[in-house]
Amino acid sequence: MINLKSALAILLPLTVATSVHATAIKQTKGDFEDKFRQLEEVLPTPNVYRNAAGEPGENYWQQKVDYKIKVSLDENKRRLSGSEKITYQNNSPYRLKYLWVQLDQNIFKEDSMANVASNFGGIGRRGPKTEAGDAKKPAKLSLGELRRQQFMADNELGYEISAVKDSRGKKLSFTVVGTQMRIDLPKPLKSGDSVDFSIDFAFNIVEEDAVSARSGYEHFEDDARKGGNDIFLLAQWFPRLHAYTDYEAWTNKEFLGRGEFTLEFGDYEVEIDVPADHIVSATGVLTNPKDVLTKTQRKRLEQAKTAKRPVFVVTEKEALENEKAGTNKRKTWKFKADNVRDFAWASSRKFMWDAKGYQQGGDDMPFVMAMSFYPKEGGDLWKKYSTESVIHTMEVYSRFSFDYPYPTAQSVNGPVGGMEYPMITFNGPRTELRDDGSRTYSQAEKRFLIGVVIHEIGHIYFPMVVNSDERQWTWMDEGLNSFLDGVAGREWDPNIPWGVEPRDIVGYMKSQNQVPIMTQSDSVLRLGPNAYTKPAAALNILREVILGRELFDFAFKEYSERWQFKRPTPSDFFRTMEEASGVDLDWFWRGWFYSTDHVDISIDRVYKMRLDTHNPDIDFARLRDIEADKPSSLFVERNKAAGKELWIDRNPDIRDFYDENDRFTVTNKERNKYQKFLKDLKPWERKVLERAVKEDNNYYVLEFSNLGGLVMPILLELTYADGTKESQYIPAEIWRRTPKQVRKLVVTDKNKELVSVAVDPGWETADVDVENNYYPRRIIPSRVEAYKAKKSSAKVRRDIMHDIKTELKKDEDKEENKDKKGK
Repeated sequence: MINLKSALAILLPLTVATSVHATAIKQTKGDFEDKFRQLEEVLPTPNVYRNAAGEPGENYWQQKVDYKIKVSLDENKRRLSGSEKITYQNNSPYRLKYLWVQLDQNIFKEDSMANVASNFGGIGRRGPKTEAGDAKKPAKLSLGELRRQQFMADNELGYEISAVKDSRGKKLSFTVVGTQMRIDLPKPLKSGDSVDFSIDFAFNIVEEDAVSARSGYEHFEDDARKGGNDIFLLAQWFPRLHAYTDYEAWTNKEFLGRGEFTLEFGDYEVEIDVPADHIVSATGVLTNPKDVLTKTQRKRLEQAKTAKRPVFVVTEKEALENEKAGTNKRKTWKFKADNVRDFAWASSRKFMWDAKGYQQGGDDMPFVMAMSFYPKEGGDLWKKYSTESVIHTMEVYSRFSFDYPYPTAQSVNGPVGGMEYPMITFNGPRTELRDDGSRTYSQAEKRFLIGVVIHEIGHIYFPMVVNSDERQWTWMDEGLNSFLDGVAGREWDPNIPWGVEPRDIVGYMKSQNQVPIMTQSDSVLRLGPNAYTKPAAALNILREVILGRELFDFAFKEYSERWQFKRPTPSDFFRTMEEASGVDLDWFWRGWFYSTDHVDISIDRVYKMRLDTHNPDIDFARLRDIEADKPSSLFVERNKAAGKELWIDRNPDIRDFYDENDRFTVTNKERNKYQKFLKDLKPWERKVLERAVKEDNNYYVLEFSNLGGLVMPILLELTYADGTKESQYIPAEIWRRTPKQVRKLVVTDKNKELVSVAVDPGWETADVDVENNYYPRRIIPSRVEAYKAKKSSAKVRRDIMHDIKTELKKDEDKEENKDKKGK
């Protein structure tokens, strides 16, 4: 019993629940870590280019690069050749003596850094597998990796740069450094000036299936046309300027394959020369439709503007007919794209083409044409869902950011599983051809298509408009986009597992094979969970648990609008989210983005307390009840059972005062002491005590341990003896002074007796161990599997659309099978 005078009334332990001890965590003077240390110590100092609020500063600048490109596709040689005229506008306050250009195709050269520096069996390569530390087991090399090696050995890959000239046709000095090229200018380019120059280039297109690239061709040898047909997806296909930024100057990092791209905005005029029977999809708007489209196709495009469902510009029948024979004739498709950071395109005679207008309203781009291009292999899966998914994405993303800013949004099927560029995306899922000639698809393939289209179209917002540095910080586009595609996906169908819930990241967060989210892209160990799932789950938690939807949505939209067509860094995102929400989130960014800590909050003990009234007639009686509730000793119980008579019962004539009174008997001495205690109280103190005694509330002390290191809010579900439940939210700030262990006092009405406590029962915080989230501990649910049991059919990817056609075996077939077995 603790006697605290005055307003600090005494809390008397009435019952203490039996404790299940978690791993003891002791915080000592030497190991204290401030989880709430301000992030400004780490972030770049605000300046005139990027201010402390996370906004572009008063002197913010970025470069502008315009391209005029003529390119020709040699289908037979699978080769691209082109020339580009580039206008580089120096908006920086500095003089530039040279320009750095990206030569991404050089990654496929045998002597590229990506090839030479590859670690056999290491993280990031799909093919080689090794048994580390076991010399007796042979290393494994997949057939896919062998195919890749053979393709690269058999083909001359990488750029052929035949000319680099200034605007007057004079050769410029240049130096190729791996996947980069430095162009030396005749004189320094002053701030505010521009320079014109041209590059002639060519390269052999890679087979995407062979080398696992972000672009390339796919061959269909079974098509009716002799020699088959190809689909060409062209990206990273022209020499592009590196970005020159206020935070890094030239972003000239070698292209190693994983870290994507950092580019400048500009205007494009591109002429694409292809076989006359090809259909071309590209960034931008087609400026010569009369030269390349039939009158019927142009009419269908017009009808698509107001159609309820997608209209075929090129029908399946027309595409199948087009597949049968090639042509020696050529057509040039001309496209124009303003204020884009890149340009990609696709070309094939296999494409059918559907379109549907999206009336998004607003002043900037009230109408957008959504389109899909796909071969017969896309089938009904693409007909039903591709273009509709494109429009759904724009509807959702625009609510969280800004109106879709471009005139077209396209989804193209080809060998690339999923890649994004301004106004055009490459998406891989397809149907399967069956023996009866039909095409079906599994539920998983359907979900994959819807999910990948939403994700890749979403990338047109992040990073194609909110132009983050992909090579440096993958999470800034993949993580933010995965968060939003999870929103759009769950608004499409919440039953599809979108992989962005907090529960989806717990396995990764407790693993040893991880690095902080802020790690540079090429050094990330497991890109998917690190750059996609973990930041998406973190933002989900920030929205649903910490800030709430109203504050989060306002702040996220503010960030999107501030950095539309500009280049944000992580500090700009962190600062904007805090400045616009009005909530200090440094602890959140530090824990989720700068560390590999995980969430594991354990509820270790619950103490039930009762207020000490100081009235001996009340308190001593309570103490007697506590004593009586204790179990008697086993010795005494067995003696009773054996009928042993006690000495005091055999000798009743020997008695004294203590046979009728115990240590809980109240005397006037205690009563006088109580009266003096009351007399010494100030009026307000006596009033507080009397009310507390009258209310007779229950006082519970809940003790928590932070086993994972990542501080988070504590979400409680309290269950009472009357069957009711109550939710309580304890902010993360409870951990501010003691980040390893905390206690929380919970006060309930005297009729609300607490019987159990659960931490995060809805799995909203990515807690990696839910079993220490319950008090009292629950029986751990598990399962037992019979030895040699077959795998559950639920684990097998089933194509029900195809399996439904299976004929039911007749009884005579069964009897026949039995007879055969008997023989």
